[in-house]
Formats: sequence, C-alpha cells, structure tokens
Amino acid sequence: MSKKIVQIFTIGIITLLSFSATAQEGKSIDRARMYYDLGSYKEAIEVYDEVYKKNKTDRDVFNGYLDALLAAKEYKQAEKLVEGQLDMQPGNPILLIDLGRVLLADDKKNKKAHALFEDAVETQNGSDMLTQQIAQKFISIEQDEYALKTYEFASEMLGNKFLYSGPMSRLYYKTGNLEQAIYTLLDASKGYFNGGVEEVKATLLEYLGDDRKKLMDAQKALIKKINQQPDNPYYSELLTWLFTQKDDWEGAMMQVRALDARYKEQGERMLEFARYAVKEEQYDYALKAYDEVIEENKDYPFYAAVIVEQLDVKFRLLKQTPDFTSEQVQQLANEYKVFLDSFEQYYSTPTVQDYAALQARYANNPEKAIELLEKAIKHPQGTKLFIGKSKLQLGDYFVLVGRIWDASLMYSQVDKSFREDMLGEEARFRNAKLAYYRSDFEWAEGQLSVLKASTSELIANDALYLSVLITENIPPDSNYLPLERYAYADLLLFQNKDEEAEKLLDSIATNFPEHPLQDDILMMRSDIAVKHREYEKALSFLQKIYEDHGKDVLADDALYTMAEINEKYLGKKEEAGKLYAQLILEYPGSTYIQLARKRVKELDPDINS
Repeated sequence: MSKKIVQIFTIGIITLLSFSATAQEGKSIDRARMYYDLGSYKEAIEVYDEVYKKNKTDRDVFNGYLDALLAAKEYKQAEKLVEGQLDMQPGNPILLIDLGRVLLADDKKNKKAHALFEDAVETQNGSDMLTQQIAQKFISIEQDEYALKTYEFASEMLGNKFLYSGPMSRLYYKTGNLEQAIYTLLDASKGYFNGGVEEVKATLLEYLGDDRKKLMDAQKALIKKINQQPDNPYYSELLTWLFTQKDDWEGAMMQVRALDARYKEQGERMLEFARYAVKEEQYDYALKAYDEVIEENKDYPFYAAVIVEQLDVKFRLLKQTPDFTSEQVQQLANEYKVFLDSFEQYYSTPTVQDYAALQARYANNPEKAIELLEKAIKHPQGTKLFIGKSKLQLGDYFVLVGRIWDASLMYSQVDKSFREDMLGEEARFRNAKLAYYRSDFEWAEGQLSVLKASTSELIANDALYLSVLITENIPPDSNYLPLERYAYADLLLFQNKDEEAEKLLDSIATNFPEHPLQDDILMMRSDIAVKHREYEKALSFLQKIYEDHGKDVLADDALYTMAEINEKYLGKKEEAGKLYAQLILEYPGSTYIQLARKRVKELDPDINS
C-alpha cells in the first residue's frame, strides 16, 4: 500500500471518528434536554457536565447546563460555571448578565447582581448588533428595565434619542407604562419604523385595543405633541385617525377641517378623509366631507372627479337602503343629469353606466337607460372595455322592455369582441339565459355545459344553477310546459312584471302539484317578496323549502337567504348567526360554506363553527 493511500485512509478514519463523536454528542444533548423537560434536573446536569467538559465553547451546551443548574437551585455550581466562561472571555456583557442572573436567583446577592447588570449595559461601544444582543438577553431573563437602560445608553452614546424608540416603546408598554409607551412610539417613526404613519397606527391599535380610557390617554399625548410642534402634520393626522377609532367622526372632521385650512391644502386632506370614511362605511360623514370639498374648492383641478366619487357613494347608499323612496331616486337621478350635462366627457366612463342602472332598476325608466347607453357607446373617447360593458348592460335593458332579439345581438357582439375574455363568457351566459327564457332548453344547456368550467366562479356557479334547473325539471314524458311557464315567469320577474310572474307560478303549482319545480317556485316567490320588502313573507317561503325540500339543491340556498334577510333587513343578528351556523352543520358541502363561516365569525365569535 502506497504512502499516499495510507494518508487518505487515515484521514478518512479520523473524519468518521469525528462524525461519530459529533453524533454521539448530539444524542447526549438531546438526552439532557429530555431530562430537563421532564423536571429531572439532576440527571440533566450530569449529562450536560459530561458534554461541557469536552466542549466548553458551545454556547447552546453552556446555556442548557446553566438553565439546569438554576432549575435545580445549584447556585454555587452555576456561579462557578459562568465565572469559568468569564475567565476565557473577560468582560463579555452576555456572560456578565448570566452571572447577574445566577446571583439574582440567590436572594442573598441581589446588590452584586444589579451591579453586574449595570456593567453589562456600559460595555456598549456603539455597535447596533451588540446593543441588540444585550437588550434581548435582558428581555430573555425578564429584566425589561435593564433592556430599556441598554437602549437609552446606546441612544445617548450615538447622539440619537430616537434611534431605539420603537423597541423602547414596546418595552414601556410591556412594563405597564402606557403613557411613556405612547410618547416614545410617537417619536419612533423618526428612527425605527420604515412604514411611517401606517405602522405607528398598527402599533397603537395593538396597545389600545378597544379600551376607551387608553384611547383618551393616546389622544392627550397627541394633543401635547401637536402643541409642542404645531407645524408638524404627522401628529395631526394621527389624532384625526384616533378620533375615528373612538367613533367620533364629527371630532375627526373638525380636526381635518382645521388642518386643511392651516396648511392651505385646498380640500385634499378633507378628500382623503372622505375616502377613508367610505372605506369604513361611514357614508354620512363621507358625503359631508365631499360636500365641503365641492363647495369650497370649485377651482380644484379634479373637481369633477370629486363629484363622481360623491355620486358613487350616494348610489351605493341608495342600493343599501331597503326602504328608499321614489323622491330619493329622482333627486339622485337629477344630480347625475346635471353632472353629465356639465361634463359630457364622462359619457365615456362608468358614471353613465351607474346613471343608466339607476334609471332602469330604481326609477323604473329603462327607456331612458337605453338612451343613455346608446349615447355612451358612440362616444369617441370610449375604450373597448367600456363599450363592451355598456353593451352588456344595454342588452339587459333591451330584455327589460321586451326587445329580446336586440338583446341577443348586443350579447353576441360582446361575445365576438371578447372571445377569450371573461366579458365574453358573461355575454355567452346571458345569451344562454335568453335561450332559456325562449324555452330553447337544448341550446341553452349546450352553452351552459361549457360555461360551468368558467374561470369566473360567479359565472360558473350561475351556469351550474341554471343547468341543474333545466336538466332536473325535464320529466321523462317530455312535458316541457311547466318548465316553459317557469322560464317565462323568470323573464317576467326580470322585466319587473311581478304580478304576471306570480300568476304563472300559481298556474304551475295548481296544475302540476307533483312537479319537481315546487322548490324553485317557492324560491322565486321569496325573491318577489324581498323585492317588495315583504321580508316575513319571504322567510315563510324559504322555511317551506327547508322543511319540505331539505334534501334538494335549494335547501342550503334557502337557509343562507333566510340568514341574510334576518341580518340585512330585519336587524336580527343573533337569529342570522344561528342560521349561518345551521347551514355549516347541515350542509358542509354547500358553496355558501366559506361565506357562512365568515358571517358567523363576525356576528358571533363564540359560536364554534
């Protein structure tokens, strides 16, 4: 055997032995930790002592050994262990803290322990890494006051009192000094938070929760800061936000108004407040804010855009108001008209689509809606997408007035222009529904079978529902009459001919009492009742679906709709929560399951869903 081969062989043996020793040491450490976790501290100490003698530089071994000694109250042995490390690393601040921890555990040596903690704090040299290590070490042994001293010492040494404001604020909060935590937090963004005001808001929410007294304390702290720095908008913005957290939107508006005037912002701050109020669904305050911006800033470069935002909120509010009046609808329609007459360029924007929807769906004036959309489609500034959406909407309103072929033409044009787009799928679905209205069930089913695989969950679900309605209600004797009547009733309902629709539904229920359409008829009756704000009547129809057709496809729809009616229209939150929970328990495969879980959590977090 050559000398070189012998060398390689020897190196291999040494490496294997090294790996073996390392593996054995790892097993010993695992065994020591197991003893420690079981409370068998004596056995843990024996194993750690054996490993430590072989490897005194391993920090994990040292820490485990020290923890075991302290748990066993072997203070002298623990002190000797740390002092041995200090002999190897004199002045190491982490070891000074470890020694102080040992002495503190031994009640007789508290004074010396605190002296060591002070020494550890003063070992800092300006290194951020060292400062963080020392502070985190103090936090790990529950010496938060010394962690604070560490950050204070470093800040003073570096001449930047804001450098560690963030972690200091959290430590003040942790130690129960909320006032100081808030004051320090307000300074934190100058050196700690990269996210600025939003991150400070998130931390404040963490500190304050929904405790109104804490909110008042934070408000006082902010007012004090504003008085100290009246030209700093940062604190004023936080105070405005804090008012909204107290649900004092009036106070928030007053604050915003004052700031807007002080900094000559021409309504921009008030506009941001309006948008924030919309986001928080505080529509009344949003509308007040929009009014002020519009009234006082007519020369504002985006004046028209602000009116658009306000109209959008007004329309949204109307749609959420179950008992809106015809006068309210007409007033909003007049506002849309005045705006579009003044800014004709908006005939190529979604504003005209909203105005058309208001006319067709709420003012019962589909002919006006058609006129508006036809003008919008011809507008030279209209984009392809805008024209496509307008044509879809126009097709719907053609259906409303009975111009079925014109509607089909509009849908087909959109289908052709957006063949590979979701808008095209929406157009194909609406054409399939037209075929269903006309009793061309075979053609409709062919289209729906493709649309069931749509990338849009909404289109896929609608296509699935209509497909199931058709396939499950064609009897073996091929008597299409009940389904034809039902489809026509569906069309009449879409056209707001509710009385005629109900008469057709009556004729099906009377002449075909055993037909499987009975649950669908009840569902359509509930839709009509909701439309006319007859909510108790709607609930009775839905309850009958649940009781008499509990195993059919509409049972989960009925439960979900009952819950929605109780929540949105009757204000019965508790009853709604029970119904959502019932749906989750009885119909775990329902497509409504995620929505129901969300509603249960929001209405009653104590319900275990």
